[in-house]
Amino acid sequence: MAVFTEVDFGEADALVQRLGLGPLRELRGIEGGIENTNYFATTESGEFVLTLFERLGAEQLPYYLCLMKYLAGRGLPVPEPVADPAIQPPSGHALTVPANAPCELLLKVAGKPAALVQRLSGRSELAPGAAHCTELGALLARMHIAARDFPRIQPNLRGLAWWNDTVTVVLPYVDESQAGLLRAELAYQNHVAESSAYAALPRGPVHADMFRDNVMFATGENAGAAPRLTGVFDFYFAGTDTWLFDLAVCLNDWAIDLATGQHDAERADALLSAYENVRPLNAAERALLPAMLRAAALRFWISRLWDFHLPREASMLKPHDPAHFERVLRERAAHPHAMAQSLEPLAA
Repeated sequence: MAVFTEVDFGEADALVQRLGLGPLRELRGIEGGIENTNYFATTESGEFVLTLFERLGAEQLPYYLCLMKYLAGRGLPVPEPVADPAIQPPSGHALTVPANAPCELLLKVAGKPAALVQRLSGRSELAPGAAHCTELGALLARMHIAARDFPRIQPNLRGLAWWNDTVTVVLPYVDESQAGLLRAELAYQNHVAESSAYAALPRGPVHADMFRDNVMFATGENAGAAPRLTGVFDFYFAGTDTWLFDLAVCLNDWAIDLATGQHDAERADALLSAYENVRPLNAAERALLPAMLRAAALRFWISRLWDFHLPREASMLKPHDPAHFERVLRERAAHPHAMAQSLEPLAA
């Protein structure tokens, strides 16, 4: 999250009043992140997050917004977008709806496509323990199962095709060792994607960005009480992909040592066990988990290189250090069997 586009208070006030939320009391830019413009918006109806989409087009956004509404409607702790009462939602099966059909969840602010969603309660846990990973693993599996029948399909826009295109853009900014690793890993991931084992992986809508700062836990619980996950947000990298890739993204953030990129067995065990208690992995997923851990590390190393060396102008913009996911990728490639111990009890 960041502020690329300044939003006039009066325009935001007119919007929330048109949506039936009462007058705007406060509008505050959100620091952090690098993709969209985000504000906290306080109205007499409650707390909301206003997002202006800086890269995504209006033809792509209904997938994300409808997925959030779909999951929220099935009891998952996901922020529900606020609908514009002036727009009639399309009728019929979602797959038959034209891409340019009006979407009641898609707004426009400062000339940009936008959305207003409920603000979640709680706070992110940036130093999670095993108990936090248990909560996350169970929630991720529930989300995968709940989204199986989501009727819209949209590829993961930051998937393999994007990696192939973007590596050529970032290569001039890295040293010889890094360039060699990028080329070798990209070749490996293209090989994996052509395999029959990869074709056998279950897939559906995935979050694809469920990092520590995109998950909320309850605050003010009794001392010593187990953590309670209260929400997951920022679905704007979601898409149709393998569930294993989604799981790998989580393991690469929640179950590693941030300083070194090394595998943390205790947190990985907790996350995987909780996930499998809800949705057991199949044989193809077990076999390809090491490859998908490398894929997830490659994806975020590429995107961080891109954002770091080719930044956009914005207020409150703090690009992430790309070296972090280089370390994670090197660790995953050097120790492909690090997850074996975590998987063994699950197979028993």
